Amino acid sequence: MSRAPLPMRDGVAPSYLYLPDGDWLHMIGFLVERFPDVSEASWRDRMARGDVVDGDGNPLQPGSRFKRGMRIWYYRELEKPETPIPFREEILHMDEHLVVVDKPHFLPMIPTGRFLHETLLVRLKKTLGEADLVPIHRLDRETAGVVIFSRNPASRGTYQSMFQKRVVDKEYEALAPRLDGVAFPYIYRSRMVEGDKFFVMKEEPGEPNSATTIEVIAHHADYTHYRLFPHTGRQHQLRLHLSSLGVPILNDAFYPVALPCKQDDVSQPLQLLARAISFIDPISGDWREFRSRRSLRL
Repeated sequence: MSRAPLPMRDGVAPSYLYLPDGDWLHMIGFLVERFPDVSEASWRDRMARGDVVDGDGNPLQPGSRFKRGMRIWYYRELEKPETPIPFREEILHMDEHLVVVDKPHFLPMIPTGRFLHETLLVRLKKTLGEADLVPIHRLDRETAGVVIFSRNPASRGTYQSMFQKRVVDKEYEALAPRLDGVAFPYIYRSRMVEGDKFFVMKEEPGEPNSATTIEVIAHHADYTHYRLFPHTGRQHQLRLHLSSLGVPILNDAFYPVALPCKQDDVSQPLQLLARAISFIDPISGDWREFRSRRSLRL
């Protein structure tokens, strides 16, 4: 794909879309209908600033003709100010291909919903000044720990394929109630599918499509410290598996019951940590292991 006609600005890369079929006469009518959470006044202001352009970088105006198939570029902006997330990421490793980061709890990976500048991707782009930075796997906003970004488009597919082929070893830690009646290490398997509520998973009868090995690090008076090894990468796999066993991870707001959104409350982090990622480097052939420096604390 050709380079974007707008530069990265304050860590935010421009977004784009191709105009669909439709009977809009002018750009402003399409934009207001396509993005109902963005006011017409906001779009007019962005256009006046030259922040909405076509594929050649020509500024678009409210009265510009709507043309099906045309690609337009714009910056994502929020209508309301973001609440700062008071936790910082730490860069663990950098080389010509990768940036390995220790993510704090509550920080989203990428811009989404009400988060833009307070996301790991945008923070790193600001810090490093690299518009091509892309995460090659994800962690939930609520989960802390090791995550890897690609900084080199030429090698990106090679590293992404490791996760697709499941040749990456992942180690997590969690605090949860004590699980009795099983011998450790214990392997839990289930069939996971999308739940009835947005962004929540559930289990159903059938051939398992997820598996997690569970070990005990230490038993404490009020909780157990677990080590978890996911053999598959289903969304919310560790959270759902422990909840299904009757020992939900402490401070989990989704499982076993999805609680009302806590908005900007950061007082009770989910006690789940991506402790380590290890793999054979597909380019150098070297064994690579990256470990989080964070700790789970109540």
